[in-house]
Formats: sequence, C-alpha cells, structure tokens
Amino acid sequence: MRTAYREHLDAFSHDLVVMCDLVDAVMTKASHALLHTSLQAAEEALSLEEQVTEIASRCESRAVELLALEGPVARDLRQVISSIYIVEDCRRMAALAMHIASTARRRHPQAVIPEDHQENFAELARLVAAMAAQTRDLLLAPDAQAAVALSKDDDSVDALHQSVMAALTQGNWNGSVTQAVDATLIGRYYERYADHCVSVAARVIYLSTGMTRSEYLAAQSSRM
Repeated sequence: MRTAYREHLDAFSHDLVVMCDLVDAVMTKASHALLHTSLQAAEEALSLEEQVTEIASRCESRAVELLALEGPVARDLRQVISSIYIVEDCRRMAALAMHIASTARRRHPQAVIPEDHQENFAELARLVAAMAAQTRDLLLAPDAQAAVALSKDDDSVDALHQSVMAALTQGNWNGSVTQAVDATLIGRYYERYADHCVSVAARVIYLSTGMTRSEYLAAQSSRM
C-alpha cells in the first residue's frame, strides 16, 4: 500500500513541476506580447488556459486521493497540504499572466507601454522569469535555504514596481491616460506574480522543515 501511495505522491509532485512549466510558458508569451506588440504571442498565451485548468483539476483530484488512500505520515501529509496551496498559487500566477496577454491583445496594434518606459517592464519580465525558474528548481529539489533566498529577487521586483509607480504619479509619464491605467495594472500583475513565487517558496520551507518561514528564520538566527 505504501508503494502505491508513494507512486501517487511522486505523480503529484511531477504534475506540480509540469504546471509550473506551463505557467512560465504563459508568462513568457504574455511578456513577449506586451513588449513586442505581438498579437500571436498574446493569443498563444491565452490558448493555454484550458491546459492550466486541466492540470490544476488533476492535481486537486490527486490530493483528495492521497488523503483518502492511507493515513499519511507527517512529512507526506505536509507534502500533500503544501502542494494543494502551491497548485492554487500557480493557478493565480497563470491568471495574472493572462491578464497581461489580454491587455496586449486588446490594445493591439498599439503599444501598451510607451517606448521610453519599456525598459522597466522588460526588467520586470526578466526578474519574474528568473523567480519562476528558481521556483521550479525548488519543486524539483526542496531546499529551505534556497527558498529563503528567493525573497531577495522579490525585493528587486518590489523596488522596480515602486519606481514604475513613481513615474506614473510624479509627472514623469509621457504616455496616454489609457497607457497609464494599463501600466499601473500590469505593474501590479508582475508584482503579484512574484509574490506568489515567494508564497510557493514558503510552502517549500514548511514542507522541508515543518516550520513557517518566520519560524525557520528565527531558528536560523538563534543558531548564529
């Protein structure tokens, strides 16, 4: 029975990595659509919605099966519970990326972001792509220290997002009102996407140690 349970758990873990890859593909295409005024990339990003829904549903079904098959030991239970939350984080990340793709499609053939502000949004796209890659690595090989390090990239996203907001509110914006509204929302989408990567990292810390992120950091500090 434990062999079958472990096989189901491994399949669940594999599905999480597949879902992470799918979410990354949505965001990559959405960012390309945004930065290169590409209708095709926007359509390709949005076309992945059904696949995201399908794999999320499969993950939810696997979670129910795992909890019903056999009383899991503590670490297995942590893995199932953490994975349930990770699925929801990935689902929300996909939704945020699709909002970006939808905006690019709606404004096409016009640029969503004025040319002299595109560099900031290109950097936001680069930063969240790097965070998504680190998130995938954490799912493949859970590591509490690596999960904590992910927050540093999130700080960079937050700082850049604040810079974009400052440009919008302090008279440094030379785009249209429509572009200002879109830029405000899209900046927030990237910032929330990064937050969900951090949330996944926090789940990995719990999975690896049984502690919350703050508890783990406090434990690390007490050892110094």
